[in-house]
Amino acid sequence: MKIYTLHQKQKLPITMDKAWEFLCNPANLSKLTPPEMNMKIISGADRPMYAGQVLQYSVTPLPGFKTKWVSEITQYEDKKYFVDLQLYGPYAFWHHKHFVHEIQGGVEMEDIIDYKVPLGILGQLVHPFLVKPKLDSIFNYRKEKMEGLFGRYETKS
Repeated sequence: MKIYTLHQKQKLPITMDKAWEFLCNPANLSKLTPPEMNMKIISGADRPMYAGQVLQYSVTPLPGFKTKWVSEITQYEDKKYFVDLQLYGPYAFWHHKHFVHEIQGGVEMEDIIDYKVPLGILGQLVHPFLVKPKLDSIFNYRKEKMEGLFGRYETKS
């Protein structure tokens, strides 16, 4: 059983309060998902995030493949981190840690996703040219959307 890891960091020129308010509103997830994925929230996004919250949505991860995704917020520490775990969905395993750190002039967001592709050895064979590029594309889209919403973090020289 091969477990893959995706690790991404992004700096934004916003306050911790503003970053946390946006990230911890489950309804905002659809704003950060590429439109071709047709992400639709089914239930669970009607209140602020908390540990134990279950979110259901439909998503089209690949053309012609629509599925339901159910995740649980398993851990939540205000203005520090939260963790979502896929209970049902397109991955054999999905564990996503979201960290937010205050830095000079803004915040640094860090995502660490540990995941396992379905279909055993077949899934592992398609991972490098199908799954990994798709995930990279999704997180690059998310990074661009966050910069569009909140601005680009400029380092001071």
